[in-house]
Amino acid sequence: MYRYLIFYKPYGVLTQFTDNSSTEHKRSTLKDYISVPSVYPVGRLDWDSEGLLLLTNDGQLQHRLSNPRFGHPRTYWVQVERIPDEDAQERLRQGVVIQDYRTRRAKVKLLPAEPSLPPRDPPIRFRKNVPTAWLEMTLFEGKNRQVRRMTAAVGFPTLRLVRVAIAHLSIVGLDPGQWRDLSLVELELLKKLCQTNGSRIK
Repeated sequence: MYRYLIFYKPYGVLTQFTDNSSTEHKRSTLKDYISVPSVYPVGRLDWDSEGLLLLTNDGQLQHRLSNPRFGHPRTYWVQVERIPDEDAQERLRQGVVIQDYRTRRAKVKLLPAEPSLPPRDPPIRFRKNVPTAWLEMTLFEGKNRQVRRMTAAVGFPTLRLVRVAIAHLSIVGLDPGQWRDLSLVELELLKKLCQTNGSRIK
C-alpha cells in the first residue's frame, strides 16, 4: 500500500532516517519523528533548514518529482541580512550564477512583515545594528543549498530558511516535528502535477 505524507522538518534534523556520520554525537533524523515504515523523502532539505518535506513509498511518483525536468514549484520564506533592494530582487528573479551554474527564473518578493512562524531552536544570531528582511522565493529546481547560494550571490546572506510549500502542499496546520497523510484531493493534485506526455501515475 502506497503512503504519501508531509512532515514539518525542524531545524537540525537530517533528511534521512539514519545518521551515517562517524562523529561521536549523533544528529536527529527522520526516524526520531516518523514511524511509518519504508517511506523516503522526495528531494532534500538541508540540516540547517526547516519546513515542508514530502515522503512516500511510491517510487514512480518520487522519481518524477525528483526529476529536474518536471520543475514543480517550491516556495520558501527566507530571512536575510539587510534589506534587499529591487535590483537584488530582480537579479534573483532572472537567475544568478552559483558554482558555474545559472539558476532558472524564480518568483521573488519582499514580504511586508515578518511571517508568523514558530521560533527557531536555537534562535538565529542577530548582529547589532544590522537589519534583517524576509523574502518569499519560489524556485522550480532544487540544486544543493541553492537558496542560500543565491541570496549570498546578490549580497544578502541567508539567516533562516523555511520551505512553506511544495506546489499546492503547505505546512499550514502543522507544527515543527508533526506529520500527516495527504488528503485524497491533495494526492490527486500531486498525481496531476506529475502527468507528462499523456501518461499518468496510477
